[in-house]
Amino acid sequence: MKIIVKSSAYLFLALLLSCGGKEEKKKDGFQVQRQKSTTEKVESQPETNAVKPSERVELTNKGVGPVKSLTLNDDIDTAMSEEGKAVFEQMCLACHRIGKKFIGPAPNGILERRSPEWVMNMILNPEVMVKEDPLAKELLMEFNGSPMANQGLTEEQARAVLEYFRTL
Repeated sequence: MKIIVKSSAYLFLALLLSCGGKEEKKKDGFQVQRQKSTTEKVESQPETNAVKPSERVELTNKGVGPVKSLTLNDDIDTAMSEEGKAVFEQMCLACHRIGKKFIGPAPNGILERRSPEWVMNMILNPEVMVKEDPLAKELLMEFNGSPMANQGLTEEQARAVLEYFRTL
């Protein structure tokens, strides 16, 4: 019986010694300890005073597409403008709002920032414009990668929409 008591005492003592020595403290919440990196990250920040592509004025860029030259009369053709308004409301209003940014840029004042040829080529040929025209690429990025859909307008319809834009 003495052997059982002595061996139990030794076993108990061994357990105490093996578990002791290191004290862990519980902390409330979750915590991760990280070491500071020795390399320094340099991130390129866009200039805060840079002009957005939708606000930039580029009147010499004619874009990529079928329209190479276009001359606008001083007077607005009201019949053509009304036709352009109807086409705009039917085909373009889903993405473009007058006076505010929506899925696409606002069309008012567009001819103060873009050449008539660029506007016509963007209406008629949006896929190629986004692939090849630097400004169209930047606009695509500004408007969250939402490409302009090709509505299949004829040159006459696109010209009528352009005339409508002159009235805005």
